[in-house]
Amino acid sequence: MSAAIALPASLTMADARGTLERLAPQLASAEQPVLDASALQQLDSAAVSVLLECRRQAAARGRTLRVSGAPPKLAQLAQLYGVAELLAL
Repeated sequence: MSAAIALPASLTMADARGTLERLAPQLASAEQPVLDASALQQLDSAAVSVLLECRRQAAARGRTLRVSGAPPKLAQLAQLYGVAELLAL
């Protein structure tokens, strides 16, 4: 089993591109990709976009992305945008 890939404490529009660039190689090498969202404290809709892109990258390799430790605000935003089920939140 692969180790969880930690998300940063802040994942906003300003952080999204850098976070995706940092996560991409880790996602590519993970056999069972799991994103640990427990450190997330500051987030906006960009966090949902980043998770969707990570899900897309995992699916392109035939893998299923899991998200653990999602804070309530992340789950609420995913619900608001209608993607909570896609992200299993």
